[in-house]
Amino acid sequence: MSNYPLGQNEADTITSKTGKKLSEITLEEIKRGNITAEDIKISSEMLRRQGQVAKEADNPPMEANFERAAELVNVPDEVILSMYNKLRPNRSTKRELLEMANELSRKYNAPHCAKLVLEAAEIYEKRGVLLS
Repeated sequence: MSNYPLGQNEADTITSKTGKKLSEITLEEIKRGNITAEDIKISSEMLRRQGQVAKEADNPPMEANFERAAELVNVPDEVILSMYNKLRPNRSTKRELLEMANELSRKYNAPHCAKLVLEAAEIYEKRGVLLS
């Protein structure tokens, strides 16, 4: 099994989205102005490693969540917020959800997230919670 918890046991190998090592992200470095908000964002690699821990613990749903999260790291925040709003019941048409899934897959290389949106579109259609 992985050396879990990774943050405690592998701080020198864990990197943020910008490549900063977890061991370099300290309160002192923040006070000096050497750490930015971007430096504390998680990397896709780290989320996939967490997914591997979930897989080793025989937790496929958690593994899938980490895989989708890893895909979303490079999706702009405003796109994620728009997705969140569109995925609420009675907020989107089926076409809008299909377009969102297509954008996730093609523009952001997020096939697992796209699949989740497609599944939501089908379920929302069956439950009657899509806009006309």
